[in-house]
Amino acid sequence: MRTKGLSGNQLKMIAIFAMTIDHLTSVIWPGYPTDWWIILLHIIGRLAAPVFWFMVAEGYHHTHDLKKYGMRLLIFAVVGHFAYNFAFGIPFIPFQTGVFNQTSVIWPLFLGLIGLWVSDHEGFKQWQKTLIILLLTILAFCADWSSIAVLAVIYIGANRGNFKKQMTMVMLWVLVYAIVYAVFINPVYGMIQLFVCLTIPLLKSYNGERGKMRNMKYLFYIYYPAHLIVCGILRIILHGNVGVMIGG
Repeated sequence: MRTKGLSGNQLKMIAIFAMTIDHLTSVIWPGYPTDWWIILLHIIGRLAAPVFWFMVAEGYHHTHDLKKYGMRLLIFAVVGHFAYNFAFGIPFIPFQTGVFNQTSVIWPLFLGLIGLWVSDHEGFKQWQKTLIILLLTILAFCADWSSIAVLAVIYIGANRGNFKKQMTMVMLWVLVYAIVYAVFINPVYGMIQLFVCLTIPLLKSYNGERGKMRNMKYLFYIYYPAHLIVCGILRIILHGNVGVMIGG
């Protein structure tokens, strides 16, 4: 019998499609245009990040080798940093152009994985766990999706089995992010962040299975930097070697 709902691999494919749409839109139409169809494309892009947060929390639960999983994410974060910054014209050395959007979302995903381990580690006292997680959020502040990506991964993992609480906490942190984005970057694009709520029905349909393609993770590890390199080449062809979003 076939299990109903979406597998992890199917969710990842949806996220990859949404992410690609969002990144191409940022490169082709840089800045913060408010044409309705560009806004719509960015709204589609909001389907990506929550899937990645959710899948990292699931990966933490299912992995047989946490150290190996963490090392893959760390290497992926380093490779992703150069690919992401090239895609959008952001200097490879951080903080030359500000504190926002200095590296890719993979960095806070890695830190979120550490946060889950810290939360579950019985050797730490509660105040130590709080302090370490606070440090992780500070380290993630400069990345795409900033500190809330770390917190989203942690709260999704900590509330596994309680989908309502998982999504409630995610939306609360996204609301914080949206307010900061609206105040310091762009009000319209700050509100766009709230459309991550469209991912909730997709995640609710997750059937708990990986899916038929067992090596899907390696496809993503290749696709992520590859599509960003294409975006970077397209950026240079269309606009020259200039930044096309905040951080550039």
